[in-house]
Amino acid sequence: MYNSETALEKEKVRVGLVGTGNAAKFRAEALLNDERARSHLVGIVGHNAEKTQEFATQYQTEAFDSWQQLVEREDVDLIVISTINRDHGVIARAALTHGKHVIVEYPLSLDVVEAEELIALAKAKQKLLHVEHIELLGGLHQALKQHIAKVGNVFYVRYSTINPLHPAPRKWTYNHELFGFPLIGALSRLHRLTDLFGQVLTVNSHQRYWETEPESEYYQTCFCITQVNFSSGLLAQVIYGKGETLWQPERKFEVHGEKGGLIFDGDTGFFIQDGETTPIEVGTRRGLFAKDTNMVLDHLFDGTPLYVTPEESLYTLKVADAAKRAAQTGLTIFM
Repeated sequence: MYNSETALEKEKVRVGLVGTGNAAKFRAEALLNDERARSHLVGIVGHNAEKTQEFATQYQTEAFDSWQQLVEREDVDLIVISTINRDHGVIARAALTHGKHVIVEYPLSLDVVEAEELIALAKAKQKLLHVEHIELLGGLHQALKQHIAKVGNVFYVRYSTINPLHPAPRKWTYNHELFGFPLIGALSRLHRLTDLFGQVLTVNSHQRYWETEPESEYYQTCFCITQVNFSSGLLAQVIYGKGETLWQPERKFEVHGEKGGLIFDGDTGFFIQDGETTPIEVGTRRGLFAKDTNMVLDHLFDGTPLYVTPEESLYTLKVADAAKRAAQTGLTIFM
């Protein structure tokens, strides 16, 4: 993350918001509920004019016709990008070029090279570039970090998130171009692992799509299995699926070590040893976008360190890109 050497000198940071979905709503609410009133929402832009106007009315701000208009505004200090994955990179580049600080929901870009260029641009401009990774702030990840030492040397991890939907929605998260490769679009699945276990040695992956119709840009189901071999010798398996051809939901994270195991099934956690199972308290997933937003404001005004760097997000993006190439070629990719 990069910002100028001095804290923000204005009394308020003036914010432009790109997006009208759930993440954008959480951002807008966090900005409006800023207890220290250090933020002002200047404007909002979305893909649908009617929805954008409704959003602007609800959150007491101005509706814009295009994101280009918003990033070019001189009275905007910070651009928050909460829109389709495909557009993250181009909007972030424009915002940084116009001297704005940037918050972007993961992934920073669908393209690794573009993501590297954006980090370099933020350095050159001395502007904040923060890639949101709220999975690191949530109760599951905090519980993992708190208890993982108990299991000793970790040799196997299984992380599975399966979400059956009948029928599958015809929305951007089920669109090849707009969402991206499953583990790039859902980068948090891999980022939990790289945050906990460090450097990756090899990646292999297999995926399958069920299309809504021949050559359609939308799909009914995607299913992806990826194996990540870490430099430590740890083997991790990541399973990600969503849509109509799946029948049983699952949200499970398993950590197997030489002295015990951690099993998180939904919001329930256990530490398991020989003959003994101990419950683990798992904190809430609520309010994380607000927490992330407040941490960014603290960073801009007070220089408080953030919880993740863009380089860390970029590294995970490289692992996800390796999974994409492995799925396309059938080969094991060395990092």
